[in-house]
Amino acid sequence: MANTGVPFQVPMLTKSNYDNWSLRMVALLGAHDVWEVVEKGHTEPENVESLSQAQKDSLRDSRKRDKKALCLIYQGLDEDTFEKISGVKTAKEAWEKLKISYKGADQVKKVRLQTLRGEFEALHMKEGELVSDYFSRVLTVTNNLKRNGEKLDEFPTHKQPTTLPSSFPYLKIGSE
Repeated sequence: MANTGVPFQVPMLTKSNYDNWSLRMVALLGAHDVWEVVEKGHTEPENVESLSQAQKDSLRDSRKRDKKALCLIYQGLDEDTFEKISGVKTAKEAWEKLKISYKGADQVKKVRLQTLRGEFEALHMKEGELVSDYFSRVLTVTNNLKRNGEKLDEFPTHKQPTTLPSSFPYLKIGSE
């Protein structure tokens, strides 16, 4: 990929931003043309000596792309998080380890979805709250639900107008 002169800033992973961090990293890794090696992985052949020159060139390119991806992932981590994955050998291993660490196993995912569903059900526009602020809160919860595997077409869409305060009767009437 040619350098366009636009520097890429690697997003920092925190304890609470894994979903957004991973989306940004997928875009960044894709822009650097290394997402595929993270997604599919890089495997070393058992016997490098038996490879043709073209295969050796391809292997060298694959190794380089894997290390570039791993380097970009490392740049987005603080020291404590880096220590958790410092033993991995490939970018795919690092990505998977971070994903499990922050997203959890199936049981943790189920609990997270239950929590998010509860947040969704509890959403109500506060008296005096701007509609745009309320809408942002609704979008945040629904985006988190989608990222965690919830199928939103099965979610109750009729609920939202009933969460508006009494100062919006014209919106409630139109939705009944």
